[in-house]
Amino acid sequence: MTAWILASSSGFFGGITDFFHSGTWYVIRNLLLFFLVVFWLAVGYWVFKDAKRRMEDPWLIAISTILGLIPPFLGALVYMLFRPPEYLEDVRERELEIKEMEERLGGYGRCPVCRAQVEASFLVCPVCTTKLRQACGSCQAPLDPLWQVCPYCETPVAPQEPLDVRATAAAPTRRRSASRRTTSK
Repeated sequence: MTAWILASSSGFFGGITDFFHSGTWYVIRNLLLFFLVVFWLAVGYWVFKDAKRRMEDPWLIAISTILGLIPPFLGALVYMLFRPPEYLEDVRERELEIKEMEERLGGYGRCPVCRAQVEASFLVCPVCTTKLRQACGSCQAPLDPLWQVCPYCETPVAPQEPLDVRATAAAPTRRRSASRRTTSK
């Protein structure tokens, strides 16, 4: 009976041993190792590209890339825990927004037509003479367009008439057509 067990076990284990010594196993093993190395290099490349988007210092980028490569697959996880939380583009965009808000709150702004800097007390733009604000009827202080009362002298502000774009655009067209009629006769 023990001979039968040895014969059957050597047959079972013999088949497994034959599989691991066959050419198929070597191909499967080599392909697995190849894909593992390619994935490892891809993770290192991802760490490099992500570090470039998040950091400016080339030394930090190099150290991050080495950290992403040296302990295989574990280094990328460590990098993800300690990387900067924002992209450089987002930081720059936020700084520009803060600068724009500071300019708006600082009491000076820009002319909507020529983009020249104007102060809050200007009634017209000194560069292009665009009317920026209305003057109060009694104290001549500059008023914002949405104000209904002058905050300096409590005088009610007369509502401004909105500019009718259709009327101003239609007027030059009539003049041209009238001038064409006189020149053609």
